[in-house]
Amino acid sequence: MAHGAPIKGMRDWLLHRLVANYWSLPMVAVVVAPIVGGLGLWLDRRGLTAWIRENGLTPVAAADTAQDLAIAAVGVDAAFITLYFSIVLIVLTLAAGNLGMRLVDRWLDKAVVRVSMSGLAFCLVHAMVVLMAIDPDATLDELPLFSIAAMFALQLVNLGMLGVAAHDLGRTMFVDRSIANLGKEAGQSGIPLKGRPASDGTWAHRITAPREGYVQGIGLARLVDTLSSCGRVRFCVAPGQHVLAGEALVLAETRIADEKAVLRAIPIGAFRSNAESTVFQVRLLVEVAARALSPGINDFYTALACADRLTCAMAAQFALWVNDGEVPVYAKHQAFELPGQDFRGLFAAPMKAFRQAAADYPSVTIRMIGNYARLHRLADRPGLAAYFETQARDLADHAIARTDFAKDIQDIEIALEPFGSPQTAMQEVAA
Repeated sequence: MAHGAPIKGMRDWLLHRLVANYWSLPMVAVVVAPIVGGLGLWLDRRGLTAWIRENGLTPVAAADTAQDLAIAAVGVDAAFITLYFSIVLIVLTLAAGNLGMRLVDRWLDKAVVRVSMSGLAFCLVHAMVVLMAIDPDATLDELPLFSIAAMFALQLVNLGMLGVAAHDLGRTMFVDRSIANLGKEAGQSGIPLKGRPASDGTWAHRITAPREGYVQGIGLARLVDTLSSCGRVRFCVAPGQHVLAGEALVLAETRIADEKAVLRAIPIGAFRSNAESTVFQVRLLVEVAARALSPGINDFYTALACADRLTCAMAAQFALWVNDGEVPVYAKHQAFELPGQDFRGLFAAPMKAFRQAAADYPSVTIRMIGNYARLHRLADRPGLAAYFETQARDLADHAIARTDFAKDIQDIEIALEPFGSPQTAMQEVAA
């Protein structure tokens, strides 16, 4: 599943859990390798060995040489796959300790590592199949020459892929790379929203959560046909939100005929994961920043990088803004109300956590106030601009309350100057 793509139902979530791991693709490789090896041996018996001999392409000089080559290939592949698994576990352990355990879910989804492991597993099993077919006392005409040549070619490809994967594992430890990818993905895949005046009404049908857990996503597009005749429908939960068994998931003005279809479109997992898309990525950026600002790590430059990427994510999600007094609705089917899935639902809680983590670090506070000022200038709606000013002033107040150093207080107040005085700003918003 591509990074940034939101989960659209139970099927997508199950597919993500099946694919985003280090065992599924290698298992497929282990199953396919004997089939491919057997096909090669069959082709050898059907005349491919004779063709290779007639054209002077014999890859080995004698049967015992072929056996030695196959034994060496099996030994090298077994050593490589053991070493590579060990390196992966060490790198993930070290990187998770520095950046946060929840990044592991994203690393498991990296194709290059999974492909490399699968290649090693495939080559190991394929070499074993070829080794079993080699008779050390056979003549060259009786050897599976095509299979031996294919085994050697696969070793070359696998060695090249191993170098690429080792480089990628080394880059995994580079925190700024993960931060940049998170920021880029957090600015994508926003739900098309509109705002409409909030209205009261009665609800005729209520669908509740069958178990506790975290909402992994909501397949809104798939539910349009199912719920098109139900009038106004309110989705009471948002991706990433924790629910208890029996809590309301969906409310509808009329009775919903197919409750199971609705539940299939709202998968609930035991833990938060990258399947939640933008919600998870925004919170993960804040988590990395907070961990970097912890006394044990004390890496405020990493926190500054997270602040910049969060700013980029907010700038890319301006379309999710809904004014006060309005309820967010799904733009493609405006009978769907989506409280908690607008701009504030996405960023308000994480940015409060960021403020709390950054309050003791004036440098991070000043940087984020400056970023809020940049967003304030770019905001295309008065309410959105006022929101950024409020966030900046709250951040400044919190940081000033935590420091006694006059120069730091002065620098924070200077950072607020682009917003003007609070009274002037309120007059501009009212106008």
